[in-house]
Amino acid sequence: MMEKMNSAVEKNRDLILNTQNYIWKHPETGYKEVLTSKYLEDAFENLGYKLVKAGDIPGFYAVFDTGRPGPEVMVLGELDAVICESHPDANPITGAVHACGHSAQCAALVGIAAALREKGVTDEWSGKIRLCAVPAEELIEIEYRSSLIKEGRIHYMGGKTEFLYRGLFDGVDLAFMVHTTMNSKIVIRKGSVGMITKQVLYEGIASHAGGSPWDGRNALYAATLGLSAINSIRETFQEQDIIRVHPIITKGGNAVNTIPDDVRMESYIRGRTFEAMVEANKKVNRALCGSALSLGVNLNIHDTVGYAPLVNSDDMMELARDAALALPEIPVEFNDSISSGSTDMGDLSCVMPVVHPYMPGGEGHGHGSDVKITNPEWACVGSAKWQMNMLHLLLKDGAQRAKDIVKNYDAPFKSREAYFDYVNKLKKEGNRISYNSDGTASVDMF
Repeated sequence: MMEKMNSAVEKNRDLILNTQNYIWKHPETGYKEVLTSKYLEDAFENLGYKLVKAGDIPGFYAVFDTGRPGPEVMVLGELDAVICESHPDANPITGAVHACGHSAQCAALVGIAAALREKGVTDEWSGKIRLCAVPAEELIEIEYRSSLIKEGRIHYMGGKTEFLYRGLFDGVDLAFMVHTTMNSKIVIRKGSVGMITKQVLYEGIASHAGGSPWDGRNALYAATLGLSAINSIRETFQEQDIIRVHPIITKGGNAVNTIPDDVRMESYIRGRTFEAMVEANKKVNRALCGSALSLGVNLNIHDTVGYAPLVNSDDMMELARDAALALPEIPVEFNDSISSGSTDMGDLSCVMPVVHPYMPGGEGHGHGSDVKITNPEWACVGSAKWQMNMLHLLLKDGAQRAKDIVKNYDAPFKSREAYFDYVNKLKKEGNRISYNSDGTASVDMF
């Protein structure tokens, strides 16, 4: 059977590699992947698939039905790019580039879609396969995405989270996707950290920087004090919580001869668990509020859950390892480690069994200016073969393995509604300091 599946993928290698080349050359960031989504839509429709589109955002899914009852397995590919203006292949206007490897994911997804259509490939399978091209995994351009939320166009920052909210994953029993890596091995690990996203606005008073600086209240100085305060609390983060805080200033002032009154920051608070993220975020907010108080400026903080921590199902990890045996030329690293990166695949792991392993084929520093897909045979063609074997192991023999995985999984949340009820309670936006006429101040840090 493996020979038949590998032949089905190999038969479509030109389609796979052409997809990788096109998407690499047309990078788009999250919720802007118009060309990327259209290219994949055309490819799927040319293969005979009927698409369910997301509507007012990029992305879609299509379902392949074996014709025999069983669970529905979802396979995902991510449409978006990152921003790295110094990359030689970056879009000269937007700075977008696939230094994340998502172009290879999309190519593999098309290869899977094509291989499923080949004669005899799914004759021994039961159930359905949902193939999903999803937008906006890289959580960047927070201000832009916040504007989409205010418009009512989206409700959540990440594409998978938004698809989950919209019901586009309803009916799915378990899911997987393979991410491209710059490592030399297949990597299957236990999971990765989640994140809280922060938008921070320091509101000062403008005045002439040379003539009357004493009349102003410097929002930039308050922000730099905030950065120093965050650095001063890093030793209070415990190693097992894998806390990462990495703020940037996105606006530092308008004119050099004017005291800055509008300074903006963005940051993540990453952590291994929701509890660790929330506790670290309280410490960060206390540091930011203290810095604002010391300069007498106000502070608006918008906190929202970006992504949940990813916890891969043990059964799904074993599935990925077993399927990797079909690629004996590639070494496999299998462990219980937790990555300090984040992905919206974590949100799916809150409601269904998932696995999110990594396939080699790229080189360079992830998200950096030197990233290239140097081995598309592994990153694209090999990835499609690996994922086809995962589907085979899940859905053969009446889909017994898929049924067992679903039965054994104890989801952290019993439904998507329960999950969103929880994360929505962690949102908070508004001014955190009220200055009183008697010189006192009231602070609402948390």
